[in-house]
Amino acid sequence: MEYKDLIKKAREAQKKAYVPYSNFPVGAALLTKSDKVYTGCNIECASYGGTNCAERTAIFKAVSEGDKDIEAIAVVGVQEEYTFPCGICRQVIVEYGKDIKLIIGKNENEYKVFTIDELLPHSFSPEDLLE
Repeated sequence: MEYKDLIKKAREAQKKAYVPYSNFPVGAALLTKSDKVYTGCNIECASYGGTNCAERTAIFKAVSEGDKDIEAIAVVGVQEEYTFPCGICRQVIVEYGKDIKLIIGKNENEYKVFTIDELLPHSFSPEDLLE
């Protein structure tokens, strides 16, 4: 799948965001290594700790369906601006691999691509735990 198509899917997911407090909708589209796409939006809660980001929503949907082999995640926020994953999302993403690509899109034609390892260097990941 081309990155611009993944960004389009993230933009579609963004329209479903529930953001009555921040008014900052975010959308994400996750591509697995088997070419399946899972989308997510941010979902806010009056008790802010209960809020869930778009990236984690997409990841949790994929994992709950048994799909943990993540290839890439496109993230969109305010149109014509780059919106990067928060720290908690970065930590959750690295759980599934340091080579996962993050496509941070202003729009379908303007985007930046990073690995999660670039956005979260020296991360604590499953390989750091001793058996």
